[in-house]
Amino acid sequence: MNQVEPLSSKTILDIAEKASKTLMKTYNPNQLPPANYWHYHQGVFLYGVQRVWERTGKQVYYDYMKAYVDLLIDEQGNFLFARDELDSIQAGILLFPLYKKTGDERYKTAAMKLKNLYSTFNKTKQGGFWHKDKYPYQMWLDGLFMGGPFALMYDQAFNQPELVDMVLYQEKLMREHMRDEETGFLYHAWDETRSMLWANKDTGCSPEIWGRSIGWYGTALIDLLDILPENHSSKEELIASLQSIIKAYADFQDQKTGLWHQIVDKGDREDNWLESSCSSLFIYTIARAVEKNYVDPTYQVIAKKGYQGLLNHMIEIQDDSLVMKGICIGTSAGVYDYYVSRPVSENDLHGVGAFILASVALSDMIRK
Repeated sequence: MNQVEPLSSKTILDIAEKASKTLMKTYNPNQLPPANYWHYHQGVFLYGVQRVWERTGKQVYYDYMKAYVDLLIDEQGNFLFARDELDSIQAGILLFPLYKKTGDERYKTAAMKLKNLYSTFNKTKQGGFWHKDKYPYQMWLDGLFMGGPFALMYDQAFNQPELVDMVLYQEKLMREHMRDEETGFLYHAWDETRSMLWANKDTGCSPEIWGRSIGWYGTALIDLLDILPENHSSKEELIASLQSIIKAYADFQDQKTGLWHQIVDKGDREDNWLESSCSSLFIYTIARAVEKNYVDPTYQVIAKKGYQGLLNHMIEIQDDSLVMKGICIGTSAGVYDYYVSRPVSENDLHGVGAFILASVALSDMIRK
């Protein structure tokens, strides 16, 4: 158990650096699992590393992020990636700071290849992206984070405003089909055909509020708002979506630990358990929303309590390393028993990446 009192901005940023360096020492860039693969697991962790680089200015973080990308993209901007899934796009967010800093056309070419996927994805009747071809006719909350921020960054860099409208339409479809009015959350997945065993025959929704999926959703919202043109007509609607999900986060925070459960709205069940990656993503979203004045400043108490909960229950800090526990492994849509029986891991990339993002965001919130 770690006690860090008070939670100063510098202390939290130091923890973010320790988390980054732990995995950087554990894995050379070509070893980040799954090794030699363009994947959102690496993308989420390196997004955290990017935020640490931007906050500290330390070259070692930039060099590590760049080394991963350069291992996979050749001199002509070619690289291998799965072409039938939104997940492939997420790591593309790393290309924009690299292109801005170096002007290397490889990064622009690679970004264009990923952008072109949007026109090839299969879609629902209303134009919602299938999450992957192996999940036909299904929209997942994860997809907004996997494919959304990249599209807005691409517009920002290369002036393609139709991408902005595309992403905002995807978010609107998620709210239309997946929102639970009772809790304010959104269900993990929606099946247009109602053919999946987990699909509600009336709504098509999966039956549970899975933590990491609504963590991706909130993270996407706050990141999209960072990039959305100031005068865009949908900005207020997106802010309203953000405010709604943050209120739901606050309503279901575990009062004893400050963390959140794997199935967020069923914390009273004995077989449910506290999960660290979703808790980190919630903290990231809340802290950034407070910093940007999208929500009332009183929500900073929720973010601070959650972060202290991570330090007390999920994070082990040693002199030269950090261990993060309680990270749910990769997970599909399913029923309650499926989610609560998922294995947990230590120092999984998307867990540590989420924790780094939370740390930098909370440090910024406190510093403001």
